[in-house]
Amino acid sequence: MAARVLNGIVIRDQIYAELAAEIFALASSGIRPGLAAVLVGDNPASKVYVKNKIAACENLGLASIQVTPPATITTSELLEIVDDLNRRDEVDGVLVQLPLPPQVDAKKILEAVDPAKDVDGFHPLNVGHLVAARPTLVPCTPAGVMELLRRNSIPLEGSNAVVVGRSDIVGKPMALLLMHANATLTVCHSKTRDLPGTVRRADIVVAAMGRAAMITPDYIRPGATVIDVGINRVTDPSQAENFFVNFPERLAEFRAKGAALVGDVHPDVVNIAGALTPVPGGVGPLTIAMLMSNTVKATRLRRGLRTPAAAAVEH
Repeated sequence: MAARVLNGIVIRDQIYAELAAEIFALASSGIRPGLAAVLVGDNPASKVYVKNKIAACENLGLASIQVTPPATITTSELLEIVDDLNRRDEVDGVLVQLPLPPQVDAKKILEAVDPAKDVDGFHPLNVGHLVAARPTLVPCTPAGVMELLRRNSIPLEGSNAVVVGRSDIVGKPMALLLMHANATLTVCHSKTRDLPGTVRRADIVVAAMGRAAMITPDYIRPGATVIDVGINRVTDPSQAENFFVNFPERLAEFRAKGAALVGDVHPDVVNIAGALTPVPGGVGPLTIAMLMSNTVKATRLRRGLRTPAAAAVEH
């Protein structure tokens, strides 16, 4: 039997419906959450990502500001832009789209963002709060994965979970969130011995290493839940033949377009896993949804406002 599809678009729409009600409640108090996006240079992928983020703001009724300095900007000049956004009261969230040009010190820039406005969850203070399981702004992709798991009733407590990849943006925070949910955690990486055997023991596999279709069926225990964080553009016909040999419709689409999107999980895993996120349409839509959620969360935290859920409990 093919795996149950964990549809990220459905979960995104649920989150947006909840956020819309919260944004309406804030508006009735004269508060409009605002997100500032800093897009340096002309990276085509970054421009698409930021465009999608700004569009999500507009659809939900959030205020948005886009700052577009040239690719020649220096670290000190970019620090001045970040400092200005930190000071502006109408800005509740600040995101600096990565990657930055090579002459810019990315770590220095990310550390300059006010932790209270750090809607990407990258600031060391917020990372420390996440480690200590204190309330904080959590990186968007791992937070989206947790929503996907919870809203699909995937058991977390006591489960064996493997995260493949140890990046600061996905792998490490993902491991912490699963651990805080009482899963038993293993983090795998390029130096892991017997990677297939280690991953195969997992009830939940999160693939986040940026290598197209690396996680093949022999990595997966039958019935496991597989979360595919990867988004890889494939243009090599021989690769496409390998990936889509059992999916003639996708192979035909590749041949027509000359390219296709593939996750870090091989498409054949659909016949082994119990549940699987598609690419596209799985984790991707939730990353922007959680950015919107973090912006609203930052708005409340900055003003000392309770969440609707907390207010309901008190009454």
